[in-house]
Amino acid sequence: MAAHQEKKLAEERKHQNMQNGSKPSQGQWGRAWEVDWFSLASILFLLMFAPLIVYYFIMSCAQYQCSLTDPLLDLLAGNKHLSDIWNRTPMLTPRAAAIYSLWVAFQVFLYMAIPDFCHKFLPGYVGGVQEGAVTPAGAVNKYEINGLQAWIITHVLWFANASFFHFFSPTIIFDNWIPLLWCANILGYAVSTFAMIKGYFFPTNAKDCKFTGNFFYDYMMGIEFNPRIGKWFDFKLFFNGRPGIVAWTLINLSFAAKQRELYGEVTNSMILVNVLQGIYVVDFFWNEAWYLKTIDICHDHFGWYLGWGDCVWLPYLYTLQGLYLVYHPVQLSTAHALGVLLLGLLGYYIFRATNHQKDLFRRTDGNCRIWGQRPRYIECSYTSVDGAKHYSKLLTSGFWGWARHFNYTGDLMGSLAYCLACGFQHILPYFYIIYMAILLTHRCGRDEHRCGSKYGKDWRRYTAAVPYRLLPGLF
Repeated sequence: MAAHQEKKLAEERKHQNMQNGSKPSQGQWGRAWEVDWFSLASILFLLMFAPLIVYYFIMSCAQYQCSLTDPLLDLLAGNKHLSDIWNRTPMLTPRAAAIYSLWVAFQVFLYMAIPDFCHKFLPGYVGGVQEGAVTPAGAVNKYEINGLQAWIITHVLWFANASFFHFFSPTIIFDNWIPLLWCANILGYAVSTFAMIKGYFFPTNAKDCKFTGNFFYDYMMGIEFNPRIGKWFDFKLFFNGRPGIVAWTLINLSFAAKQRELYGEVTNSMILVNVLQGIYVVDFFWNEAWYLKTIDICHDHFGWYLGWGDCVWLPYLYTLQGLYLVYHPVQLSTAHALGVLLLGLLGYYIFRATNHQKDLFRRTDGNCRIWGQRPRYIECSYTSVDGAKHYSKLLTSGFWGWARHFNYTGDLMGSLAYCLACGFQHILPYFYIIYMAILLTHRCGRDEHRCGSKYGKDWRRYTAAVPYRLLPGLF
C-alpha cells in the first residue's frame, strides 16, 4: 500500500510543478512520468507484435527453410491459411516444460545459493558482493556478482554430459526449440505481470516507483526501479543475465551439435558464430560488476520490456545466426572466414577498450593516461533533485574524442561479423545487425536527451568538442 501513497504524492508533485510552469523535478531519471501519443503507440505496437515477430522468425526456419518472404507469399497466393501454418507448429509439451523449469530453477540456485569464488583466484575479475549506483530515492543496492561462476559451472556440466554421462543429447535445445518458446513466453509474461502487481502493492522501495496512470506504459516499462525478493534476488540483474545470456552459448552449442548430426561436420561459419558470440557472453559476465553502472540497471525500470525481452526476445532472436546455419550450412572461404574473424575481434577490442577508457577515467578522476597522454575533458555541473550542486567531467580523449558513443560502434562491428558469417543467401541472419543499429541509435538519443537535461550548456560544450555520435566524420 506504500506504493499507492507514493503514487498519490507523485501526482501531487507533478500537478504542483505544472502549476509552477516547470517540469517534474525527477523527470531526469528512469522512464517518463507522462506518456505522449507516440510512446503509447510504440508500446502498443510492441506489446501486440513483438511476440508475433519472434514466432514468425522461428516458424520461418522450421517450415520455410528460414525464408522470410515465402510464408507471406503462400498466404497472399492462397496456397496456405494461417491455420495451416499454426497446425504445423509444435505445441507446448511436458518434456519442454520440465526442461525449462529445471533450467530456470538451476540458474536461480546458482544465483542465490553459491557465493562467488571466482574473484578469489582470477586476477582482475571483480565478483562477490558489490554496490550498485545510487537510485533516485537515495538507496544503494548490494548485489552478489557471480554470473561468470554460474556460466562456468553450467558449461562444465554441459560438456561433461556431452562427453561422459550422456544423460541427454547435446541437440536437446534445438529438438525442443519451439515448445521451449512457449515456456519462455509463459515465464516472460508471468514475471512481468508479477512485477507490476508488486510495484502497486508491495514494492521493495516505494520511493523508487513511477506511475503514469497508463496501464500499458506502466506494464511495458515497469513501475519499480529495483524489484527484489528478499535481500539478494534482484529481478533486473537476474533476468538481464540469467537465464537468457547463460543460455546463449548453450543454444549455439546445441545448434552446432545438430549441424554435425545432420551433415557429419560443423562448418567454419558455425564455429565463428560460436566463438565470436561466446567472447561477447564471457565478456558480459567478466564485467558483470561494471554492468551495474550501465543504462539497463541505472535507468530502466523492470517491466515487460526487460522481463519478457530477456526471457524471449534475447535468447530467440540473438541466436538466429546459429539457427540459420543448421538449415543452411555455410562453409566459408579462408579469406571470408578470416575477414569475419578480424572484424569481430576488432569490434570487440573497440567495444572493450572504449569502455575501459571511460572506466579508468572515472575511477582515477582523470588522473590517468589515455593513449600515453593526460586525458582531455569538459568540466560540467548539475543540480540534483534535492537542490545540491554536483560537478563532473566528460572525457574527450581516446576513443571518446572520436565519437560520443564509440563503444556502440564496436558493438555494431561485432554484430555485423556474426551476420557476415552466414553468407548472403538470406536476409534472416542479418536481422541482428538491423535490430542492433536501431536499438543503439535509439539508446544514443535516450542517453543524450538525459545528459542534455542534466548538464545543460555544459553538454552543448561537450557536443561541440565531440561532434559525432557513432561514426567519426559521418554521424
